Amino acid sequence: MKLLWALAALLLSCWRADASTAGFIKSPLSQIKLINDSVELHCEVVGNPIPEVQWWFVEGEESNETLTQMFDGARNERVRINATYIAHAASTLHLLSLTLDDTGTYECRASNDPDRNDLKKTPKIKWIRSQANIIVIESPQINVDPFEVNNQTSAILTCNLTDTSLVSKGSYWMHNNKIIEESKSTVPNYAKYSLDKITYYHSGRYECVFETEPPVKQSIEVKTLPHVGAYKHSEHGNEMDKGVLTCVAQGHPLPTNWMWYKEEGSSEQQIVNGTNDRYEIKSTPNKTTLTIDLLNIESDSGYYLCSGTSELGTVKDKIHLRVRSRLAALWPFLGIVAEVIILVTVIFIYEKRRKPDEVADDDDSGSAPLKSNSTSNHKDKNVRQRNSN
Repeated sequence: MKLLWALAALLLSCWRADASTAGFIKSPLSQIKLINDSVELHCEVVGNPIPEVQWWFVEGEESNETLTQMFDGARNERVRINATYIAHAASTLHLLSLTLDDTGTYECRASNDPDRNDLKKTPKIKWIRSQANIIVIESPQINVDPFEVNNQTSAILTCNLTDTSLVSKGSYWMHNNKIIEESKSTVPNYAKYSLDKITYYHSGRYECVFETEPPVKQSIEVKTLPHVGAYKHSEHGNEMDKGVLTCVAQGHPLPTNWMWYKEEGSSEQQIVNGTNDRYEIKSTPNKTTLTIDLLNIESDSGYYLCSGTSELGTVKDKIHLRVRSRLAALWPFLGIVAEVIILVTVIFIYEKRRKPDEVADDDDSGSAPLKSNSTSNHKDKNVRQRNSN
């Protein structure tokens, strides 16, 4: 019996030890990064109770190393730490705008000892640790040609990776952060992309990316006049209501200044916020809106122009505003009512004219049988007289 109790106690102690032990199920990975890049380290830990996770930065050799705890907002707000403690512990360290000084060893620590943060007590369970090395290197030299494309109809973009210390497996191009699939190449240190016809759709930021470790890239800006267009070229509004005219812009760079005008004969009258206390203009780089309160059928009808200006020039588009009378909405209803009245009148007249003819027809059909019966009776009488003779 004592042996059974001893065995049960041993199993219970083993279960408790196993339940309280923290262990890594995901460890941070070492990485090589470029200056001004960002890095993300992630670790996950299980245990009962759920362990606490901390991040530390290790400097120097093992015999003379210096440990610095990382916290959210450290290093001039370049450190971000996110942690969750639900089924198990998970923590992610984000380090932004890397510098050469960020090179070193980063350590993920975990412990579920209740006294782990008590400096007066010796921890019963040691912190478990998992390390990753971050190496920050300078960006290699990439020569681009041209450096910038301004308002051209075609162009050839080229990049040349001159740093031979990085081994490149090939290259590809990106347009506004989207990979151009047909641009992928196995040529190691040279990248080329042709733009046969440049429109606002093709403008933006182009990047040549060399498949090194880590990947390196350089950008070329392709700039065109913005494409300014009315959201609707014909707008309608009712008198005394509110009218809204909208123009949008596409391309790179987008307009930095928007203006609105109203055609008055052969001239254009500029509209600004607060004009007649009825105009309101709201603009963002890719959109502008003109709101007109209390529409007037005489003064507000006409053509309006929106004008978008970027560093490369100005582009305009035109909107025709039609202001209708407040009674205009009733015309369809009145038209339907008139059609119903006309239809009812026609039916009434038709029925009125048709009734006398039907009465005459009824009289004719009623006298015929009487005449037929009289003749029949007369014949029967003659037959009886002959038989009597």
